[in-house]
Amino acid sequence: MATKLIIPDTISRVTETISQANFSAYLVGGCVRDLLMSKTPKDWDVATDAKPGQIASLFPKTFYENAYGTVTVVNEKEADLALRNVEVTPFRKDAKYSDKRHPDKVTFSDTIEEDLGRRDFTINAIAYEPSKRQIIDIYGGQTDIKDKVVRAVGQPTDRLDEDPLRIMRGVRLATELSFMINNETMEAMQKKVDLLSFIAQERIRDEFSRIILSNNLMTGIITLHQIGALKQFLPELEEGVHMKQNGDHIYDVWEHTLRVAQHAADKNWPFHVRLAALFHDIGKPRTREWGKEKNDWTFYGHDVIGARMTRKIMGRLKFGKQLSETVERLVRYHMFFSDIDKITLSAVRRIIRNVSRENIWDLMHVRNCDRIGMGRPKESPYRLRKYESMIEEALRSPTSVSMLKIKGEDVLRETGITPGPKVGHILHALLEETLEKPELNNEDYLKNRIKELVKLSDQELENLGQQGKDKKSEIEEEELKKIRDKYSVH
Repeated sequence: MATKLIIPDTISRVTETISQANFSAYLVGGCVRDLLMSKTPKDWDVATDAKPGQIASLFPKTFYENAYGTVTVVNEKEADLALRNVEVTPFRKDAKYSDKRHPDKVTFSDTIEEDLGRRDFTINAIAYEPSKRQIIDIYGGQTDIKDKVVRAVGQPTDRLDEDPLRIMRGVRLATELSFMINNETMEAMQKKVDLLSFIAQERIRDEFSRIILSNNLMTGIITLHQIGALKQFLPELEEGVHMKQNGDHIYDVWEHTLRVAQHAADKNWPFHVRLAALFHDIGKPRTREWGKEKNDWTFYGHDVIGARMTRKIMGRLKFGKQLSETVERLVRYHMFFSDIDKITLSAVRRIIRNVSRENIWDLMHVRNCDRIGMGRPKESPYRLRKYESMIEEALRSPTSVSMLKIKGEDVLRETGITPGPKVGHILHALLEETLEKPELNNEDYLKNRIKELVKLSDQELENLGQQGKDKKSEIEEEELKKIRDKYSVH
């Protein structure tokens, strides 16, 4: 029965060009799966019986993508990045994967059926021929989509032997799509998980990152644990399994960690916040000691140890330097503030200096996730609001001479006077004017105004300067009141 799937014009032109040259052209893989699920594909793949040279001859601009004969068709005028490069690959047959990463040789096929037989999971082994509006689904992928199941094509152990990264990919697909992995495929993953040691850390990192970015982060991490994959690339995380904490916690380190990370996903916070949430207590197992005085477990220094462990993990998985440093800082300082009555603005400023202005609110996000992961109510308590208020106060741009577009050295250079109190009086006099009219805070006006002010007596300048100081204090107090009202703290 003919089935019409909605395909962008750019993709249709590619498949039509191939068909008009008397070759077969099928959409394959994830794009077909997404179309059947009424989702917009993030990339598009075409399979054909044409060989690489024949494919390239049909289009004005192409380049070879990989060793599998893939030709990328470039659509330069396409604004949508997902449509600009379309991969077209000749049908291929199964081949031996001696290194567990690449086929020993690429053997082309003449049929779509053979090509589908070498694919990883049934939901990715569906082809659609636009010219005939025909779906080719010989492995029951449509049924598995309907039943929300990730199932390997053919014998699961064979598929995983070919490319063990499919273990990570299967977990990632199930996590992203909210699917279940079928029992036979799950058992094969457990049996073959040691083969992940053959896989480059960068490839594992990419699949792991997509799990972290999914809405079902917690489920994905649990599945990786169940099949034994975490032992292969992130064994530190499992050290917290069944590790009891002190009386403040109702969950062990493992479950608390997962709940913290899941809350970051629930809030749709960015990747670095999710990673920091996942790693924030990774140092606890290595710092746990029995505290005789408190008659309970203690974890002194777990933030410092955790930051060091995070640095090693991020390096091992080949994450970028900037991301690694940011996540490490968030882990290192996630324990900031303990006694609200002892918090000072200077302490808050030091925290901001340590994590940077750009990351201070992300640190608050990690802190809030940590709190929710302990089973606390989701509404913001007074302590949290107080933290937020003090951070905003500390971040507030000071209304002072530092905001002026000129500095003390400019006054000396423009007027020829010697350093002394008069320089400060001039700057505060300028401040008084710009507080009233911010548009006057430009270099040309201020330099001209300096030459007028220098002619005034010291007393006249001091009076003008005092007015600027008084105005500054008044504005500061108004701004602080607004901040405290915003957070309902006084």
